[in-house]
Amino acid sequence: MRRLLAVHAHPDDESSKGAATLARYAAEGAEVTVVSCTGGESGSVLNERFEDRARAARDMAGLRRIEMRAAQQALGIDHAWLGYLDSGLPDEGEPLRSLSFATIPVEVSGRALVRLVRRLKPQVVITYDETGGYPHPDHIRCHEVTMWALEHAAEGLPELGEPWEVQKLYFDRSMTGVRLQALLAALEAATPDDERLPMVREWAARLAERPATMTTRVHVGDHFEARDTALRAHASQVDPESRFFFWPNELLRSTWPTDDYQLVRSRIAAADDEDDLFAGVEED
Repeated sequence: MRRLLAVHAHPDDESSKGAATLARYAAEGAEVTVVSCTGGESGSVLNERFEDRARAARDMAGLRRIEMRAAQQALGIDHAWLGYLDSGLPDEGEPLRSLSFATIPVEVSGRALVRLVRRLKPQVVITYDETGGYPHPDHIRCHEVTMWALEHAAEGLPELGEPWEVQKLYFDRSMTGVRLQALLAALEAATPDDERLPMVREWAARLAERPATMTTRVHVGDHFEARDTALRAHASQVDPESRFFFWPNELLRSTWPTDDYQLVRSRIAAADDEDDLFAGVEED
């Protein structure tokens, strides 16, 4: 049995980063689990079209759980909450929420993830790099906690279950300059008069210096619709007219039909140009 664990900071992150990968492996029969480190309760309504604002104001935590459940069903995956409070994104100089995820020592919150890893026994784990993908304190702490937990899940801490060593660890590399340049070229060829092209060119220029460090490109073109359904499930956070849906799925399928990852830790031999996160994995 193949088992995959994706560790994310908030509900909705799993749908905006590698969701089609999760849907693909789940559809192929793998046990796929997302863990959300926080409940997203410090978030505000980001979708201007979201109508039930009274509910969001009354119970954002409950609303985010309902949305996460719908996204989980769209992707066909399992889900677990690590149980920590969303730290929010305060202005520079402002403190984080008291007792929120980013304020908890790594060796404390990491223990909860060790227990989960030992229970689920994933061969493969996906998370963010040290930048968090973007500088949100919960994303950075998600990386730190994941790295600590994988090290300690392999040995020690007997009170947290039987040791388990993950075979492969990947960082998400979904947004690179080379990908955006390829999509820009395809858009220019398909719709040369598209009024959005100046904005995309400026976007591509900003990412031009971002290195392409991916080692693994997973073909997921058949699962873009599941990804979109999962994204729309997070209705308080994701505007259906937002940049998440900027690229037509047919253009993506013909130009860049993969989710991209960097293999950063492996205890098995791996090729430099993988197309499968489970390549070489020893199944049980």
